[in-house]
Amino acid sequence: MDSAHQRRILHVDMDAFYASIEERKEPRLKQLPLIVAKDPRKTGGRGVVATANYVARKYGVHSAMSDQEALKLCPKAVFRFSGFDLYRSVSSQIHRIFHQYTDMVEYVALDEAYLDVTENKLNLKDPINLGIEIQNKIWQRTHLTCSVGVSYNKFLAKEASDYAKPVGITVIDKKDALEFLKKLPISKFRGVGKKTTPKLLTLGIKNGSDLFRFSQMDLIKHFGKFGYVLYQRARGIDERPVEYQRLRKSIGKERTYGPALNNLQSAKIQLKLLSEMVSQTMADKKQHGKALVLKVRYSNFQTLTRRATFDHFIDNSAKQYLKIATGLLEDMTNGNEGIRLLGITITNLNDLDFENVDLNLFSSK
Repeated sequence: MDSAHQRRILHVDMDAFYASIEERKEPRLKQLPLIVAKDPRKTGGRGVVATANYVARKYGVHSAMSDQEALKLCPKAVFRFSGFDLYRSVSSQIHRIFHQYTDMVEYVALDEAYLDVTENKLNLKDPINLGIEIQNKIWQRTHLTCSVGVSYNKFLAKEASDYAKPVGITVIDKKDALEFLKKLPISKFRGVGKKTTPKLLTLGIKNGSDLFRFSQMDLIKHFGKFGYVLYQRARGIDERPVEYQRLRKSIGKERTYGPALNNLQSAKIQLKLLSEMVSQTMADKKQHGKALVLKVRYSNFQTLTRRATFDHFIDNSAKQYLKIATGLLEDMTNGNEGIRLLGITITNLNDLDFENVDLNLFSSK
């Protein structure tokens, strides 16, 4: 890296993590399209894809899509799901490796983390060699591969780890950042999603070079607060720290639908998918909460929220979240308007090591 005083950030991203664990158990699966989910041909469907290996991804299969949709895209796929207890145990092995180098680790998911190695336990000055060492150690301990991005901020470290997957290591120095970003397709900018991309393309913004030409005020005019973020990102600026001590306030997922959901049964199917996604994320983050918030946006763009709050932590299960969310939805009516958006959020969070304690004051024992 080109400055002794600038931050040194790594983004470590495991390569098709859940799928790789399944392939480790059954090496023959490496040559087959593998989807990590319960087989909808046996369960009747309504499950969610955790991930897919790179063979299956060529068919358009990706995480968070329904298992039925994945099966339609890839009818010859092999389905495997060994359970999150196994995946979490492997993730813990990887986390222990990170902490051999630094305790400034921000976990994004079981398979992804930012590491601030500006000052590190082994006093290694070259973050590139440190990234290679972590990559090699993960392989030696787990026989799983990862991709590593090295840069001076989180945004660019993440872009770097995505650049040469799988088994890649990419460095973006400050002197090279603008050249890298100018060539980057706008859809590849972190935070630019399906809704923002068409709007950017309509404005003639196809890549970082186009984005760079827009003034800060023009971007804020078109995108609000996110316009300021886009202006900064186009210039390789990201001052966010690696939040290794952060306290999450909520965890949630939401989806927009087109066409709208026009009956309660369709809405319940989508609530089940959202409940499974939220439950998985809560488990990944080792959190539980005391309140569930349901968000509903109707075709007339009216948005309503309903909250269920408890004096105990809600069981972290998709079944429990679905039961609560369905009860809230059934109490919300808006004539014959279809539903354009559903969201489930868990709030009043605490770490899983902070448990409910029921005191039986009348026990005879």
